[in-house]
Amino acid sequence: MAARGRMPMMQPQVIVLKEGTDTSQGVPQLLSNISACLAVCDTIRTTLGPRGMDKLIVDGQRRVTISNDGATIMKLLEVVQPAARTLVDIARAQDAEVGDGTTSVVLLAGELLKEVREFVEEGVSTQVIVKGFRRAADMSIARIRELAVSVDRADGAEYRSLLEKCAATSMNSKLIGSQKEFFTQMVVDAVLRLDQEELDENMIGIKKIAGGAMQDSLLVDGVAFKKSFSYAGFEQQPKSLDAPRIVCLNVELELKAEKDNAEVRVDRVSEYQAVVDA
Repeated sequence: MAARGRMPMMQPQVIVLKEGTDTSQGVPQLLSNISACLAVCDTIRTTLGPRGMDKLIVDGQRRVTISNDGATIMKLLEVVQPAARTLVDIARAQDAEVGDGTTSVVLLAGELLKEVREFVEEGVSTQVIVKGFRRAADMSIARIRELAVSVDRADGAEYRSLLEKCAATSMNSKLIGSQKEFFTQMVVDAVLRLDQEELDENMIGIKKIAGGAMQDSLLVDGVAFKKSFSYAGFEQQPKSLDAPRIVCLNVELELKAEKDNAEVRVDRVSEYQAVVDA
């Protein structure tokens, strides 16, 4: 009877980890996470500002990318450390929500972690640190709202001037910074052509054409398709038409190549004739 009432013995849990896996916990793990994040910040620190330097990145497929854009660099970095990957997520969120300031937000997060390291080493609870961050965030938002300036959209000239200043500021640290006056007008014109209530940025497309100078870029007030002529006699085809009539079709006019080794099974002669006619 006593044997029946005994509790079954718990089997010890065995966890198999890869060789070289970091098994630290507690404060050492927090310090390791902070160090990994600071290493990522040091990678893109030199790209900040108008005098920021470009980075040359070669991925696993031997594709070369030269950029000083924080979001682009963070996407190309193969960050494996989980804590450091949060910086990549921060950069992507900033790029999707605002479209600028990706490098600044990553470096700001890195500096906050750098200041926190001393408190972690002294044994301050992480809950106290997080509570301090939240209070600082509330105070910062309140201060920003005090400094905010309202813009009247009814005044078209003032509204356009503000958009031009914002666009020019975001281009200062980009490769097109030397031509920011030219592209500022183009960007603002494109944005003002959108529905000002929805502001769907997906309605603005960018077509990249090899060759030419940056000032050869132009804004098409409509729909543009990048299509090359590849049929016989295309040299005589007119390249420009004034006030043309456009037909919108939901079927393809181009013939697709037949698949190799295609197999068609039919049960009746009429089905075979339908295949031949097709």
